[in-house]
Amino acid sequence: MAIKDFDRRPYAGAEDLRAMQDLAGRVWSPGATWHVGDLAWERFQHTGRKHEWATMLWSAGGRTAAWGWADAGHLSLLADPAHASLADEVLDWFAAQAPGPARTVVVSSTETHLFPALDRHGYRRTDEGPFFLHMVMDLDDGLPDPGPPAGYRLRAVGDADVPGRVAAHRAAFHPSRVTEESYRAVREAWPYRPDLDWMAEAPDGSAAGFCLVWLDEANRAARIEPAGTVPGHRRHGVARAVCLAALQAARRAGARRAVVSPRGDDAYPVPARLYRSLGFRECARSLGYRLSA
Repeated sequence: MAIKDFDRRPYAGAEDLRAMQDLAGRVWSPGATWHVGDLAWERFQHTGRKHEWATMLWSAGGRTAAWGWADAGHLSLLADPAHASLADEVLDWFAAQAPGPARTVVVSSTETHLFPALDRHGYRRTDEGPFFLHMVMDLDDGLPDPGPPAGYRLRAVGDADVPGRVAAHRAAFHPSRVTEESYRAVREAWPYRPDLDWMAEAPDGSAAGFCLVWLDEANRAARIEPAGTVPGHRRHGVARAVCLAALQAARRAGARRAVVSPRGDDAYPVPARLYRSLGFRECARSLGYRLSA
């Protein structure tokens, strides 16, 4: 199919997010950058940012074939391998959105169909800054008992828990722009499921840790995004317990694999060690590209 046969339209709301998720689900693999849940989390975890993001979709025959999402000088993109030439279109569009020389793109090491377009447009691999591992585990092999620390309770997050859940997130990822308003928007987004949003309740009743899992039913694949522990509750086994509880819930809901993408660089090694201890193994990593001067 020639490039001229594809329609191009700017992002206009929830229907277009579903179209972006549809493409992510169709081309998903354990090493992919984007899971349907990532898109929901990234679009809704912050409020008031829509004006910062230019997003364009390419489609034909009612199916999305590529999309680009520009955030200042950084581009997130996805293109169906069957229409890899659309990556050139996305990069041309990005150049018009961010005309300066400081443009960056991050893709997965498994997304080899994007490499030639990046090369043609003058992008070169960079090892500067952090990178992320893409890790996978087979849930059919069973999971250990969560075994929460003494005095802690594991349970799903309810509507009344949102303020405490948000406070825990902001403490775990300080500084954070997640708010009660934005987290309620996350909870309303597809494919959020309240039975897959877990917290560890401390002896004083506060949220000590959390793990949100997103389920791609078509691929039977669960995605952890995000998980964290309030600083005062770290090193007690809280993160391990709440992640296992959420993964067990995902398995009951039909997931057969789980994926997660912690930092892989030496500056932030603890999450990757945790996920390895749960049974995750590395299957890919993120690759950063910068426009060559």
